[in-house]
Amino acid sequence: MDFSRVQSFQREGTSQVKNIAVGSRVKVSADGYGVVSHAGMAMVRELADRSGLSAQVTAALADTYRGPWVYAPGEVFADLAAAVADGADCIDAVGQLCGDREHVLGAKASTTTMWRLIDERIDASHLPRVRAARAAARAALGRRRRPAPGGWLHIDIDATLVLDHSDNKEKAGRPGKTYGHHPLLAFVDRPEIAGGEALAAYCAPVARAPTPQLTTSVSSAGTGGLPARWRPDPDHRDDPDKPAVLVRCDTAGATHDFADACRAAAWGSPSATRGLAGAGRCGHSQHRAVLVSGDRHRRWYPRGRLGRRGHQPGQPVIVAAGTRLILRKERPHPGAQLRFTDADGMRVTAFITDTPPGVVAGQVAGLELRHRQHARVEDRIRELKATGLRNLPCQAFDANAAWLEIVLAAADLVTWCQLIGFTGHPGLTRAEIATFRYRVLHVAARITRGARRTRLRIDATWRWAAAIATAWQHIRTAFG
Repeated sequence: MDFSRVQSFQREGTSQVKNIAVGSRVKVSADGYGVVSHAGMAMVRELADRSGLSAQVTAALADTYRGPWVYAPGEVFADLAAAVADGADCIDAVGQLCGDREHVLGAKASTTTMWRLIDERIDASHLPRVRAARAAARAALGRRRRPAPGGWLHIDIDATLVLDHSDNKEKAGRPGKTYGHHPLLAFVDRPEIAGGEALAAYCAPVARAPTPQLTTSVSSAGTGGLPARWRPDPDHRDDPDKPAVLVRCDTAGATHDFADACRAAAWGSPSATRGLAGAGRCGHSQHRAVLVSGDRHRRWYPRGRLGRRGHQPGQPVIVAAGTRLILRKERPHPGAQLRFTDADGMRVTAFITDTPPGVVAGQVAGLELRHRQHARVEDRIRELKATGLRNLPCQAFDANAAWLEIVLAAADLVTWCQLIGFTGHPGLTRAEIATFRYRVLHVAARITRGARRTRLRIDATWRWAAAIATAWQHIRTAFG
């Protein structure tokens, strides 16, 4: 062995390691000035003011003060929503996020004032006013962005379970092996962005499956949260200027009460281009219908290719005679336990609709594709849980309901930022909340003051700096 070559290699390797270590070593000091992180949070906060959300909430909660306030309740509400959008999941974290950026966002209320807003001011009597304030802000946005005349406006309804790890929160329940609350949520399906626009939510007193009455109430609150020009009108069902409203739900919506309420509110009508859809696993009556017609193979026909990932072509579909109950049989996934009604090893699923034939392209395949797009509500809920709904931080039920409205407002502000500011940047428009925070909300900037003006200089080396500055100008231009 040539020991000289080994010693030379060892000397070269040692020198390379030393050079890397010296090159990566930087001097750290705490003497920076005029630098702020999470500067994009100011854009969300400014949007809350320009959309009128802050002013509307202030008017809704003005009677909860005996005298003049130091911080308007709408401003405190907007601070809470902006901090939740930035990643805060409790009141203390909101106070830290707001207090650390007073030189950008201005002086903020203390954590005690924020707690008081949720615990005392937004009570059961003022909660509907806060919801109306959010609807008014959405109407201001609707005057600048409206759906195409004659188009479809899809409202998706679904529930989720928010776990309670402390076992001491008011009106929490135990539906099975878990313990917590069971809020029911309504979203406007906007495929062009990652998150959904949160219309309404109801935090059920007990963690249980939603009832048809609760589903109908949330649907009514959801359509009530739409701008007036978008809401369905029972007296003008065929108005071409109004979008057609489609309410999509899971098994909780497959009831006569919910269907009747949709028809009465013009959400679904057999004689107009408005539909109602509710689906889920087959019930006992549906199973009987399948068993009776199962031997009539001429009723089953291959379903057309839908062009969606995970939807296999060629699976047979049947339209039950005399109804708009559409059944589909497919082979269960590997490892699934078969039921008594799974004839010939095929599982039958169903959905109902009031949409008449010929309205949706593709006939049955188009109807099924449209209804299966209801699954996007799961992504909306996942995004909402990453925006403050991971837990309900308060012990009182009304306080948790108030926190839920703040979470919905935070989701709306992020959605509006994407819809108005980043329309020309698909990577930011369709970015999920974690990516949106990293690229936009957590951007670093430098504050400079001169000529009686304060400037926020975004880091020029940041890849999305120009897009953020352009989006800021789009928001200011949209709201004047």
